[in-house]
Amino acid sequence: MQQIDDTRAHKAAISRRRLAAAALLGGALASPFFAGHALAQAKKGGELRIGYQKSASLFVLQKAQGTLEKKLAPLGFGVKWIEFPAGPQLLEGLNVGAVDVGYVGEAPPIFAQAAGARFAYIGYDPAAPRAEAILVTRDSPIRTVADLKGKKVALNKGSNVHYLLVRLLEKHGLGLGDIQPVYLAPADGRAAFESRNVDAWVIWDPFQAAAEKATGARTLADGTPDVVNNYQFYLAERGFVGKNPQVIDALFEDSVTQGIWLKKNIRQAAELIAPLQGLPVDVVETALRRYEFNVKPITPDVAAAQQKIADTFFQLKLIPKPIKVSEAVLVGKP
Repeated sequence: MQQIDDTRAHKAAISRRRLAAAALLGGALASPFFAGHALAQAKKGGELRIGYQKSASLFVLQKAQGTLEKKLAPLGFGVKWIEFPAGPQLLEGLNVGAVDVGYVGEAPPIFAQAAGARFAYIGYDPAAPRAEAILVTRDSPIRTVADLKGKKVALNKGSNVHYLLVRLLEKHGLGLGDIQPVYLAPADGRAAFESRNVDAWVIWDPFQAAAEKATGARTLADGTPDVVNNYQFYLAERGFVGKNPQVIDALFEDSVTQGIWLKKNIRQAAELIAPLQGLPVDVVETALRRYEFNVKPITPDVAAAQQKIADTFFQLKLIPKPIKVSEAVLVGKP
């Protein structure tokens, strides 16, 4: 019964998002790509191309179960799942028109928007600050973030953990210039970490949980308390979201339904997802407990938090120009 209530509540939120789109048409927010399209009816027939990462457990579950395909069938839409190694690569796929919808952390959209990518924030999952962390080896002499001064730290450039590292360094009186960043994709980062070619690794789940389980890696610091939100965002190609609102609604409805089931049946979900991610069940279960899955329309507070990250990255000269996150955001009420 609770699942039905939660799904109904989300459908109401979808209606409010459409009202918010109507407000945008009146100039409430500078998002010109929605103008003239936000309230359009979805065209019959087509294909929803979803960019996802293997770490995106809910998408992995939906793909395996075929639930979204069933949800979109009445609209005449099929689904094509396209895997990417990390968020920055997924955003590039979105920008060049290879995918219609993607799911990433906080940082990739900021780098992409600064580079002129065309996309829209269309939803977010609640904060998951424990689902990313700085890891060190079990016997490492490094005990605090301050001890990273002068050390080699591996991370995926432009990913959500990039901001986590910046914030944690700031909290301990350091900056990126005080360490030696080593920019590596997750697989290469794990290899460098295990071979001790780097002193620490900043990574997200389920890679984080996998390293903890397999190597005994120790969490030096994560996103708590009040360091980062670690929101996960649903993004869409501008033209697609304007022309196919019913497809986006169907995606969100299925994501909410499957997300509710996942959190209520974590062990069973982990058993389904683990072989697809190539990870042990208990590792996936740990990661699922640290994430939240309940997609909601973007709120002004979430947009403001994302703007803070963008401003920080500009001040650090990580992006070439200041950006206005609001220009790529459809703000609705939760």
